[in-house]
Amino acid sequence: MILLDTHVLFWWATKDTQRLTATAKTAISQELPNGDILLSSITAWEIALLAGRGRLNLAADIGTWLAAFEEISEFRFIPVDNDIGIEAANLPGEFHKDPADRIIVATARKFGATIVTADEKIRGYRHVRSIW
Repeated sequence: MILLDTHVLFWWATKDTQRLTATAKTAISQELPNGDILLSSITAWEIALLAGRGRLNLAADIGTWLAAFEEISEFRFIPVDNDIGIEAANLPGEFHKDPADRIIVATARKFGATIVTADEKIRGYRHVRSIW
């Protein structure tokens, strides 16, 4: 089971796959048939925020763009529930303060998922598995 970081989802969805490593592409390809690809709902927030600020160009409005992923059975958005919120606030060890990254890490920890990410801060955090 993997959880895609926001930038990984965006690059994969927009076919900007040259930005993905071979390891990331393989992980996504291997999990697609199993339907074990998680996305944090905070990813929807991040994409909406970035698109609204003109930092991401989407092929459709944000609601339509995200709805397309909700219809793909292999992807599953995980809502930010109380357990994830508490875990994000109380991550063990040292981790930076970015709330979105904290929620993504907490979500992965709750589900025992490996995060696919280029983010060095997440990859360097020893309390979660990650690949790139």
